[in-house]
Amino acid sequence: MKILKYILLLIILAVVGITVYVATQPGEYESEQSRVIKAQKSVVFSYVNDYKNWEDFGSWKDDDPSMQFAYSDTTIGKGAFYTWKGSYGEGKTETVFEKENDSIVQKVTFSGNEGKAYLTFKDTVGGTKVTWHSKGKLSFMDKAYAVLKGGAEKMIGNMQERTLAKLDKVISFEINTYSIQVDGVVQKSGGYYFQQKVTCKISEVQKNVGLILPSMLRFFKDNNIALTGSPFILYNVYDVPNNKASLSVCLPMREEIFTAEGSDYTSGKLEPFQALKTTLKGDYSHGKEAWDKALAHIKKNNLTENKSGSYIEVYVTSAAQIKNPSKWVTEIYVPVGQSTTTEAVPNPAATGTSTSTTTTPPTSTKKAATPAKPVVREAQVIE
Repeated sequence: MKILKYILLLIILAVVGITVYVATQPGEYESEQSRVIKAQKSVVFSYVNDYKNWEDFGSWKDDDPSMQFAYSDTTIGKGAFYTWKGSYGEGKTETVFEKENDSIVQKVTFSGNEGKAYLTFKDTVGGTKVTWHSKGKLSFMDKAYAVLKGGAEKMIGNMQERTLAKLDKVISFEINTYSIQVDGVVQKSGGYYFQQKVTCKISEVQKNVGLILPSMLRFFKDNNIALTGSPFILYNVYDVPNNKASLSVCLPMREEIFTAEGSDYTSGKLEPFQALKTTLKGDYSHGKEAWDKALAHIKKNNLTENKSGSYIEVYVTSAAQIKNPSKWVTEIYVPVGQSTTTEAVPNPAATGTSTSTTTTPPTSTKKAATPAKPVVREAQVIE
């Protein structure tokens, strides 16, 4: 009986000792890890800036396969967030600041405690140096778990290191796996479309399209509007010297819809036209190469480029349907055939000059949109 009392006393003393030890551990943590990702900075930033991708490269899913994730309606940029729930608790990560192609600041909430994460992106030899700096507070249970893992800094540093390594692996495969095929001259069908116009820096085109499309698709769903095809982009202005792009993000529909004056959304109509079709399978960062191949094909085969026609990218399979960039399918249509206007449109890609390419959008939505040609040889990534 005395032996049992002694054993019980020893157990109590051990529990008290462990509790005191854990309680006296630092209640804050700070950790930083870096890795060179073998891809250009704009590609890495865009991939990390979209929370839909974090489930694919975060090491926490490897540690806890039961984790479940939920996302905000907009998963890109300031205000975007994702939440998770798993065996070790639940939490939330939210973007509170971003600087395009430079840095992201996140607020991380876990077990009732808040922390901050700072991600920076710098050009370097061999790709992009991503630095991930985290700091915050720990609850008692977090400290207990950290003790088992060798300390909070070691535990979090290991998580950061494994996540960055996985990010490098995912991007290396997903971004670099692609193909481009020139399909030939086709008759591109027309029809009505719903559009939201945006003017922005060329470097921000990809981000703006990613922000606009989800809200337009929600508008269609909320108003029971049938989508008759894949979303597409219609270019109006692509001014390389002034780093300015003007484009319409479009959703095809069965019939014209009239919106209130001042609405962000308007209707348009695209007339059928003859075009050279080129298909890109893979990430949008290869869009410039796809445009270059299309233009080279036109020149090599003595086709006539209709510079007053509609220059379009159709997102047949996109990030909204599948996460893997290697499986995205984008169709590019360059108008060919006789021009309907005698006005010459400057072609910097052909002349070697940096002349601005602009056009005036049609005043009536019942007419075909006739944007000028985007200067694809100097263009940055378009999503």
